Parts: sequence; structure tokens; C-alpha cells
Amino acid sequence: MDQSEDQVLADELAALGAVGGGSGRLVRLVAMLMRKNIHEIDLVIPLPFNDAAERVSRVLNQVGRAVETTHVSPGRDEEAIRVVASGGAGGMNPVVVTALVSHGGESSSKVRLRAVAKEGPIKPQAGEKTAIRVAALLRKASR
Repeated sequence: MDQSEDQVLADELAALGAVGGGSGRLVRLVAMLMRKNIHEIDLVIPLPFNDAAERVSRVLNQVGRAVETTHVSPGRDEEAIRVVASGGAGGMNPVVVTALVSHGGESSSKVRLRAVAKEGPIKPQAGEKTAIRVAALLRKASR
């Protein structure tokens, strides 16, 4: 992944701050200092690697805006897909969702789902809630 989760979240929050009339640069600086709510979920999807990577990409693009997709290992043994989704109250908290898809077996694939959101004094747990929501969508789409 080219951009760190912190950079992506800071840029997203700065854009929201600028729309609201605030200083995007100040919001970006403050965002870099905020704590993160991180949640990871491991899944096994009963699909071969290529089909699983396509399904994960499709589901993630339904819940968010694509940031990047990267072939992690030579020979396409792993693929990382990253989107920015909306979380928190009113969908105003950006959440970076990264799925690492890898070979699991002949007819299955492993997915490590990671969702990260910045949190201020109010703890909406947007990262955790988004990870759970996306995992449920992936499970449902795999049936």
C-alpha cells in the first residue's frame, strides 16, 4: 500500500473540514495526532483465489470509494484492496477498510479484513462497526 492509513484518514478528514469552512491543513495536523479505532477480522471464503479477490473487490467497492488495489506477492498469491467507507454517526467519519486476500486451499481463500477510523473524545468505534458490517456482507456474498 502506497499511502498509510493515517495519511488517507487525515486527508479525508481535512477534506471534510474544508467543506465545513475549516482549515484543511489544521484538521490534517490534528487528525494525525488522533487515536485510531482498529478492528481486524479473519475470514475464509469458499471460493478459489481469483473469484474471491473479485468478490471482495466488488463488495468493498459497494461500501466505499476505492483507494488502491495492490498485488502484494509475485504471481498474484495475495491481493490487497483498500477503500474509504463512511462510518460513525451520519456516515461522517471516514474509515479505511483494507482486505488482504490470499490462497487458502484449492477451493477456498483467506481474507484478513482491517478497518481503521480516527476517534476524538467521543468513541463511536467506527472502525470496529465497519469491519463487522463489511465481514457480514462478505459472508452473505459468499453463499
